Amino acid sequence: MSRRILEEGLGDSVQEPLLTTCVDSDTEGEVVFERTQAYTDEKNEQIKLSYEEAVEEAGFGCFHGLLLVVCGWANASDAVEILCVSFLLPTARCDLQLSSADMGLLTASIFLGMMIGGYVWGYLADRKGRRKVLVVSLTVNGVFGALASLAPRFGLFLLLRFISGLGVGGSIPVIFSYFSEFQPCARRGAMISALATFWMAGNILAAGLAWLVIPTTRFQLGSLDIQSWRLFVVLCSFPSLSSALIFSLAMPESPKFLMEAGQELEALKVFRKMFALNQRGSSRSFPISGLRTSGCEKAKEETVSLKSHRLMHAIKKGLDPIRQLFIKPLTTRSIVLFIIFYCISFGYYGLWMWFPELFKRTEDGGSPCANVSRPSSSNAPENDSCSVKTAVYMEGFVTAASNLPGNIFTILLMDIVGGKILLSCSLLVSGVSVFFIWMVKTKAQSLVMSCVFSAVSVTSWNALDVVSTELYPTQLRSSALGFFTGVGRVGAIMGNVVFGQLMDSNCAVPVLLVSVLLFSGGLAALRLPHTKRTELT
Repeated sequence: MSRRILEEGLGDSVQEPLLTTCVDSDTEGEVVFERTQAYTDEKNEQIKLSYEEAVEEAGFGCFHGLLLVVCGWANASDAVEILCVSFLLPTARCDLQLSSADMGLLTASIFLGMMIGGYVWGYLADRKGRRKVLVVSLTVNGVFGALASLAPRFGLFLLLRFISGLGVGGSIPVIFSYFSEFQPCARRGAMISALATFWMAGNILAAGLAWLVIPTTRFQLGSLDIQSWRLFVVLCSFPSLSSALIFSLAMPESPKFLMEAGQELEALKVFRKMFALNQRGSSRSFPISGLRTSGCEKAKEETVSLKSHRLMHAIKKGLDPIRQLFIKPLTTRSIVLFIIFYCISFGYYGLWMWFPELFKRTEDGGSPCANVSRPSSSNAPENDSCSVKTAVYMEGFVTAASNLPGNIFTILLMDIVGGKILLSCSLLVSGVSVFFIWMVKTKAQSLVMSCVFSAVSVTSWNALDVVSTELYPTQLRSSALGFFTGVGRVGAIMGNVVFGQLMDSNCAVPVLLVSVLLFSGGLAALRLPHTKRTELT
């Protein structure tokens, strides 16, 4: 029996967060701890463990490695589905006859879907379970992403990308909630950072596929003549569909969710499975037969009669998590995260989705914003407007690969420095790097500064993933992440629309705006509480 259980059996006190899922507080501030008495079943004198204690008993090992690979692949699939649009723009614009404004709408459409899907799926994940929502949202993402390759016209392509975005919006916030709820406290920051690095893997995969497939221009399949960008879109849907299949067949529900739902036996089964995989080769069995489930009975939510005012009740219940995010003690952190998610999404997605087009405009030398007169509409001669050099996709691949140093840096320092400091510093440096992207005068300088921005901004995202996961209790976690990613999608939509409208007339305006917003987000992050190695509530 572990030291933790022995301490409970002796009646010693353990450290638990003061902010719990059932206690309201009138003060805003950082996570505070109090000393509480150990809990035992009065009838059976059976020691029951809290969630954090059960996670510690289950150990750390093979199960968490497998979980990282499965959840990481799902995270990578979301990156592929989002970023594939940016790589197909230089060639698809000819087949679909797109102007720069149309391309802005196309890149914005998936973020509009993500904005709506993020909150809806997040709410459902907090009520119905993480795993079920992940299976459905990943399936929606993959199926409609693949169908978009068949769209003959821009309008239908736009609609299908929007529906695909609904699926992406669900899987991104839920996957982090799901993954974090299997992690022991001391390793949670590093493991969430490791999960976030799979976004880089998806980015590199999308860039590599684009480099390999798109420059071919066309493929012959019997009598069919297939444009290479359409084949690229189909290939980009496979990661999402394979992830949905893996989750449906092999992955358990979150034990934290099961405990909050009062499903003690199901949660015990998950912990035993974790223990068995982590202790392979050992004859020991999971030593605990009882869990301290939540006192906040979710069943009371169902006591309201749905026969009358069913629609209004559903809307009110659906919006209630948002209201709770802005009630003390969560008010300040929610406002700050609102600002950060908007700023980083406007800046990162607004600029990143246009990197291939910017690289195309630097083919003949000069800075991206200097070559604003390069034709981009369907009226331009085909040889001038539609041919894209392979170097464009090579540069996109190099920029994606430059995520690697930032990911390594994050994993090594997350549990040492803390998410708050990494988030603030990386956003400030990202803002400075974007300013220099505007100032550069050559193609080589533009590529170098783009790589710097890529390496630093990924640190911001990784730190934000860790911090936002740890700031909210279980019954609000997925809803909070869904809401804030929805806010981020608004920023991403506006960023892409602004770039699309101003790319040909005044490129400097959106680039400098990105720099200012990222710098502002870095300053706002200083107002967040520290979450380094705190327990999940």
